[in-house]
Amino acid sequence: MREAPSVEEASQQWKESIVIVGVAWSGDEATYLDFIDKGRLTFPNVDDTRGDIYNRFGVPYQPAAVIIRPDGSSELLRGVFDADLIESLL
Repeated sequence: MREAPSVEEASQQWKESIVIVGVAWSGDEATYLDFIDKGRLTFPNVDDTRGDIYNRFGVPYQPAAVIIRPDGSSELLRGVFDADLIESLL
């Protein structure tokens, strides 16, 4: 949960420029929904219990982020994703 506030902050700060989608990987639906509720997350979140999204982008663990550019290329970033990191990428 430690990264949730920084991701939420980034989603608010950059909402006109990028789309952030959270991807829940482990646990059950109740745990996933509780995480969203406790973190007061306003950006979209999806359940990836099967690991399809994580496998597609080679995400080995959380926290991590995948940047998907308009041309379809992607980049895996390991660690906390926050507003400062987004600014450095833009």
